Amino acid sequence: MMKVLEKFGIIPIDFATLVTAIGDYKSPKDKLATMEKHGDLIRLKKGMYIVSPTIHNQHISKELVANHLYGPSYVSLESALSFYGLIPERVYSIRSMTQKRSKQFSTPLGNFDYITTSPAYYKIGIRQEVVNNQYAYLIATPEKAMCDMIIAIPGLRLQSVKAMQTYLEDDLRMDFSVIKKYDTDVIRQCITTGRKTAELTQLCKFLEQ
Repeated sequence: MMKVLEKFGIIPIDFATLVTAIGDYKSPKDKLATMEKHGDLIRLKKGMYIVSPTIHNQHISKELVANHLYGPSYVSLESALSFYGLIPERVYSIRSMTQKRSKQFSTPLGNFDYITTSPAYYKIGIRQEVVNNQYAYLIATPEKAMCDMIIAIPGLRLQSVKAMQTYLEDDLRMDFSVIKKYDTDVIRQCITTGRKTAELTQLCKFLEQ
């Protein structure tokens, strides 16, 4: 049975796939519950599991889990900014953007938060992060993650370049020297979708100065 589980590695698995893999049991649901109790499986939500690191001896990617747990979605906001080394804080919740309604999941691996946005805005500035040629997940570009931070906070009003600079450098403590060149075309595309155009225009000006 451990060999069967090991082949799944760190990829989240749905209930039906697991039941097919473990073979013929009178009550597959009870069998999975027992495997979860013994620590062989981690239940992420109803109908979705991931194999425990004690079986496959691999590091579980929370970003990969985030993509599978609720989608379509991509990792963004503080989670992406931390990934790129733009903010100093270690992020404990994985935050993502989605086209679906906002949602939050509390799992044994941590919290996963999803913030809704429009399809037109959603599709801009997403890239695929490939890890060791073994798996890949979707994450915002640095520029899109900054836009998402501005879009996602209700009532955030930054009407000048100076106000934008203060927010980014003092509130978020961003280190802009980490990335040599910023792709402001991503921000310009976000502006065309009509959300917080004044703030995103100031962000674009700040990064271009």
